[in-house]
Amino acid sequence: MKFINYLEKISGVDIYGLLSFGIFFVFFLAVLVWTFKSDKHKMQVISRIPLDDPES
Repeated sequence: MKFINYLEKISGVDIYGLLSFGIFFVFFLAVLVWTFKSDKHKMQVISRIPLDDPES
């Protein structure tokens, strides 16, 4: 028996797809808003973290 057959037997299974898409969309929008509203100097410092020498 294929996995899709198990999903067809569950009533209301379509809500899980919509719910997961909604959570992803809200998270994506929150990160996008945070990126545009954050301080540009702070973002520049954060972007340099992997390149900075840890001993200096």
